Amino acid sequence: LNEKQLWELNRYRSLSPLLKSAHELKEAYCEWFDWAKTSTDMIEIKERLSLFYRKVIERDIPAFNQVMKTMKNWQTEILNSFAFGYSNGFLEGINNKTKVMKRNAYGYKRFDRFRAKILLAIKYKKVGLHLG
Repeated sequence: LNEKQLWELNRYRSLSPLLKSAHELKEAYCEWFDWAKTSTDMIEIKERLSLFYRKVIERDIPAFNQVMKTMKNWQTEILNSFAFGYSNGFLEGINNKTKVMKRNAYGYKRFDRFRAKILLAIKYKKVGLHLG
């Protein structure tokens, strides 16, 4: 952050203890996430995530409590994202581009022409060469 942004951050944090606490939790999560991306020890990654959970429980911020519920439900998948270097982001991008084209394709009377337009648009994306 530059000097002005840092001043504004400190100002808003001083106006609300709840906002200050929420910001500290956000920073703790970002710190854990950045560390977990570089670590190979899955046991320690899980332990540090549990420590983050405890911090959230101690602060008892309703919005964060809901996030913790979601994170615990998806914990296996979250931890697997650090164990394996694969992502479906590339396919999600293709799906998003197709949906945008579908919204803009109002008036296509023939599906085969719409399909051809989609395939032509993604042909140059080198499908299969990017894993995440």
